[in-house]
Amino acid sequence: VSYSTFSFWKVPSLRINMEDLIAGVKEALQNNDSAAAAAKVQEYLEEQENIPLNIAITGECGSGKSTFVNALRGIDDNDEGAAPTGVVETTSEGTPYPHPNYPNVTLWDLPGIGTTKFPADEYLKLVGFEKFDFFIIISDTRFRENDVKLAKEIQKMKKKFYFVRSKIDNDIQAERRKRDFSAEGTLTKIRANCIQGLQRQGVESPQVFLVSSFQLHLYDFSLLHETLERELPEHKRDALLFVMPNINLEIINKKKEAFQSKIKYYSILSAGVAGVPVPGLSVAVDLGLMVAVVSKYVAGFGLGKSSLERLAASSGVPYTDLSAVIKSKLSAAKTTKDLILKLLVSAADIVTSMAVEEATRWIPVFGIVASMSLSFITTYKALNYFLNELADDAQKVFTKALG
Repeated sequence: VSYSTFSFWKVPSLRINMEDLIAGVKEALQNNDSAAAAAKVQEYLEEQENIPLNIAITGECGSGKSTFVNALRGIDDNDEGAAPTGVVETTSEGTPYPHPNYPNVTLWDLPGIGTTKFPADEYLKLVGFEKFDFFIIISDTRFRENDVKLAKEIQKMKKKFYFVRSKIDNDIQAERRKRDFSAEGTLTKIRANCIQGLQRQGVESPQVFLVSSFQLHLYDFSLLHETLERELPEHKRDALLFVMPNINLEIINKKKEAFQSKIKYYSILSAGVAGVPVPGLSVAVDLGLMVAVVSKYVAGFGLGKSSLERLAASSGVPYTDLSAVIKSKLSAAKTTKDLILKLLVSAADIVTSMAVEEATRWIPVFGIVASMSLSFITTYKALNYFLNELADDAQKVFTKALG
């Protein structure tokens, strides 16, 4: 098969960069047009939050592709909307599975390579390789000839690929019966065998990650995330980060930093509308916006009821024990305007006393006018307060379940 007629897929550039956004907001506010300023910020945020990320998961049938897809989407194999799993090939065509909380990120469960319908030498053409940001090639034993053929074809197309050796928990369990068992020794042996096998078949410097889809916090999954994050284009890294399960404290902290970096934009939106007065703060804020933003925090940190129930099931720590360590009322119930207002009133003294330097430094940058400044600062401090509480809760839940 000749691929000369196919053009390489190029990452589209973003329409709005931060410098253009700042200039546009400043100009609008200088013209006393807060609505235009808010519209520019809204457009920028929507573009940032809808950056597409398409991840191809492929390998031979029975290798654990579908279970890996489900694990990355934060759902169980038996949940509604899960990729079907089984001991025979359950994937007859490339099937997209958007992440339930971040639909801009799609995991593609691709058919097994080397089947009659998908011969290795035509595989990339048949699955439409150009739409994928990178490929993950999965095997539950050793990587075979078809896996290597696929990797070489992906390389020709100037795409990234990563080898994942799946079902490592099964290997560890089997080796435990041996008298001289060593978990680290077993992992070292499996990794070396995979790398040497790929090298013998002509793959230079193969990247192999040992993963259990049922225990993502163990083995090499965190290393896989670090590698993907490093090698992705910068503007796609947050899209990957937010779909990552909270497998370590570092990911929780990175999510917090990513959320925090957007607070200044939300604060401009809040300051640009006629908001609801908050008793004790002598300022009006946009409660609807706060509900939307805080809901993102709860989902991103996995603090919703369904996320905690899945974590309880996978970790063996009872749901009641996980919920007991949560301090914030924001994750205990559905986030509503009434709840936000109630928490703002009860925390008025804390929010008022928070340092204003971080918030005020953005006022001249965006050219925020005096009439908007107080609402901007209050929203900025309040969202930071909510974010800090929820990030702390996420860390406590992680420590209780997996730490």
